[in-house]
Amino acid sequence: MFIKSAFLLLLLFVMEANAYPGFRQLEFTDRQERTLKLAVWYPSATPGKIEKIGENPAFEGVSVIRDAPPAQGQHPLLVISHGYNGSWRNMSWLAQIMAMQGYIVAAPDHPGTTTFNQNPDEARRLWQRPLDMTRVIDFVTGSPRLFGETDNSRIAALGHSLGGWTVLSLAGAQFDARQFINDCQSRPQRNDCVLIEKLGINSDLTREKLSANYRDARIHAIVSLDLGLAPGFTQQSLRQIDRPVLILAAQGDNVIRLPAAQESGYLATWIKPHWREYDVIAGATHFSFMQLCKVGAEILLNKESPGDGIICRDQKGFNRIDLHQKLAGKISAFLNASLNYPAAADGKPSERRRQRVETRD
Repeated sequence: MFIKSAFLLLLLFVMEANAYPGFRQLEFTDRQERTLKLAVWYPSATPGKIEKIGENPAFEGVSVIRDAPPAQGQHPLLVISHGYNGSWRNMSWLAQIMAMQGYIVAAPDHPGTTTFNQNPDEARRLWQRPLDMTRVIDFVTGSPRLFGETDNSRIAALGHSLGGWTVLSLAGAQFDARQFINDCQSRPQRNDCVLIEKLGINSDLTREKLSANYRDARIHAIVSLDLGLAPGFTQQSLRQIDRPVLILAAQGDNVIRLPAAQESGYLATWIKPHWREYDVIAGATHFSFMQLCKVGAEILLNKESPGDGIICRDQKGFNRIDLHQKLAGKISAFLNASLNYPAAADGKPSERRRQRVETRD
């Protein structure tokens, strides 16, 4: 009931033209000379021309005001990491919703594992993914004229699929390549096991870099959406996570073989209960977390690339619009409470969050 009520309020908010977020697309290069393509949604108080971004013949886009001046004041920051061979477009539906709640939302394309750059050498530098997110935080917090001023006490990270692995690394989870490979030997049917070579997990040259600690202390809340590679995280590092983590898994494993019990459930087992919330989303498949498909998209995708039509499949009897409504309600409530952000339904931090803050202080 709470989720439906929140969405009705959100829809009323959207009816105002200036409720749509500002949006910028750009490239930036850091001191290590790594160039990232970046999409950023941000609050803007200035009305402007509304356009759709992230739309193509198969997928729905979202409405934004391109290059609008940012709104005054400080805003929480949410960084989003896409899945294997995905892009920032995959989570644009959620980025728009969170930006309309006052968040700055930034999503890079990870070189080597994005739709538009599948360079195999880049893909085998898996450890660069969490570093990319740290680079994005550095860039966005340092660019208030472009996106608005960031509230550095309210920064969160969210990731889907391989993006879930990425943001757990930012929470301090450490990856043991040998542990992951051994797990795959006993359960080779898992889809993430076929990525061992493609992601350089079996490489002696990258093993040490993969096992490093990429914790970013600026991030105060984590959201993992049906992640992969979870069994490679060490139990000790998961037990040491000391910030709120929302773990959401897809109930349907008929589309892609990432069993919730072996992936998201593994996180829930070892992260201390005080710091994690875990839910399996009824009716969702692995791809239900991605953008909306247009009518006929499954046929179109299969025609262009046989088998890709599975991206548009949800479980029978469920539709993605309703699933997105449920997901957005859960994610929004979790982030607002965990970050003690006034956009929360009652304007107050949850008791659970208050206890965490007192414990940490």
